[in-house]
Amino acid sequence: MTDQASAKASGGCLCGAVKYEFPKDQVLSAHHCHCTDCQKSTGSGKATIIIVPAAAMQSTGDLKYYTVTGKDGSHVSRGFCPECGSPIMSRVKEMDAINIVKAGSLDNSDWVQITSSFWSDTAQSWSPVDSALPSCPANPQS
Repeated sequence: MTDQASAKASGGCLCGAVKYEFPKDQVLSAHHCHCTDCQKSTGSGKATIIIVPAAAMQSTGDLKYYTVTGKDGSHVSRGFCPECGSPIMSRVKEMDAINIVKAGSLDNSDWVQITSSFWSDTAQSWSPVDSALPSCPANPQS
């Protein structure tokens, strides 16, 4: 990250009903996810996501969540603005201490540094995996 470590990142939805912020130095990592669920939920070839501890995030406004069971068995809840539909973040029931923030919802994303791609096996030919980054064929194994 190129900005000052103590600086705050902020973001929200298109209509302004949902806003959030978190300290940039609390970001754990950033990735591209090419799973088919992310493709459908973004209407694109991937979701660019930022992993942030839930305790580090502050928000205003309410998100509506839609939950699915992922191919690996995890329970993923995707949060979006109930007014304008902007995707804001996801949560995984099995990892409830983190928020998965959609990078496109940031007010300024110039500082984000992507470190890898997930679900490279389902990447679309028109939105390929960045070959300069490490990638996993599915979810990374811990």
